[in-house]
Amino acid sequence: MVRDTLEPPSQALSMRGEDLAVLGNGKAHGACSLLHAAGLGYGASIALDLPVAVRLLDSPSKRSLDDPDELLNQVLAAWTAAGHELPNEQPAEAFHWAVASKIPPRQGLKSSAAIAVAALRALGDATSTELETAEIVAMAAQAQIDAGVSLTGSIDDAWACAVPGWKLIDSQAESIQEGVLLESAGPQPDDWYVLLVCRGDREHKPELEDFVPHAGAFQQALSALQEGRELVALTWNGRAMLGVLGDIPGRKLTNDALLNGARAAGITGSGSALVVVAPKVSKPTCERLKRFFESRNDGTSVVVTSFLSGLEDE
Repeated sequence: MVRDTLEPPSQALSMRGEDLAVLGNGKAHGACSLLHAAGLGYGASIALDLPVAVRLLDSPSKRSLDDPDELLNQVLAAWTAAGHELPNEQPAEAFHWAVASKIPPRQGLKSSAAIAVAALRALGDATSTELETAEIVAMAAQAQIDAGVSLTGSIDDAWACAVPGWKLIDSQAESIQEGVLLESAGPQPDDWYVLLVCRGDREHKPELEDFVPHAGAFQQALSALQEGRELVALTWNGRAMLGVLGDIPGRKLTNDALLNGARAAGITGSGSALVVVAPKVSKPTCERLKRFFESRNDGTSVVVTSFLSGLEDE
């Protein structure tokens, strides 16, 4: 998806001298994995302070939109399939998008889910449609499946990109609401640094059968979530996914992070970003970890962010 500065798209458009009508706007945020849904059929992701803003426009922006999977077209299709009207009763071809995102794309940080959620909120804003969060999650999941960017619909990712905290999701449940098994406000942002070690676009997507040999590690992550230990779950899930992907360099980096003071470390999604969590009471630990990763001469970059904590009414 789009890499852009996070000026509000309407502001960015006006600064470039474009006279475009903004029909609606929506916001969301990135997230990282606590339990990959393809491992056991249960998934959980936790919200991160990586903001996304989407605007629905009546004509194309001069800035090109990087949407190779046509996710935003599928968002429009999911919206109408759910029985909602498009703005001003216009056809889907009449609408265009502007996206500003702080989420590194195609690295497992839920950029597709976040953009789908924000785009659906923009459609809701444009049509004065009041939407339950569960409705947004359902449409976002369908759009991701139809765009071919998710193995499971990423219902847990969509929840995490829509509201703070995390939810444990049964991806086989009959309804979005019934699929929420557990939820938590998550770790306090004031307590933890979250370092995102970005290693470039993922090299390949795993198949479902690749997950089977690692069921034991996924079970450890699930058990940790049931006990309210999110950081333990993050590490166990990351260990499992590194095995699924055969990512030996990633395994070494996460082990090194833990040896250098991180409290949790693991790959997110299907990669390739690593998530490293360090206590804020020890700023030197965070700085040491950041220097360690940035000293690699392989294009690795580090983004320092935080969890988004809290529970919202759906």
